[in-house]
Amino acid sequence: MLLRIQLIWVVFLLSFTLAENRVSVVNMEQLQNQTIRKGNDSLYVVNFWATWCRPCIQELPYFQSASEKFSGKKVKFLFVSLNSLKELKIVETFAINKKIKQQVLLLNAGNPNVWIDKVDSTWSGSIPATVMYKNGQKIFFKEGEFTQTEIDSITQLKTYTP
Repeated sequence: MLLRIQLIWVVFLLSFTLAENRVSVVNMEQLQNQTIRKGNDSLYVVNFWATWCRPCIQELPYFQSASEKFSGKKVKFLFVSLNSLKELKIVETFAINKKIKQQVLLLNAGNPNVWIDKVDSTWSGSIPATVMYKNGQKIFFKEGEFTQTEIDSITQLKTYTP
């Protein structure tokens, strides 16, 4: 009986841990609902990336560090994977292996020529790309890599409220 209780406890803990690292699949409307349609003063930092993108992977620790650095402020970092839906397990495994604590989403939005302009009309579609929203408005966009200093500085600047 004790072994059965221990086994149930282990399964419970394992399922909780896996659920915490789970990658959610979202469409463009769902992504917008989590970011630009928020009626609050939190800063949403949305990083578009993919597991096969070397510059994306190189800058990932900078975003993770910034997320920890600004954890006491109204800032939420979201990692939006542009891997294909067939690669969901790859993204989940990657997120677990890289110990990503921030929310990881896999965008399943169909034709990029349709949804890219909804993010930013100047975006060519290359990644990494990062957009920031506050009070329901886009306040920053950058196509290309960040350094640690750059992401820290821009996050500090965009979270400042006089």
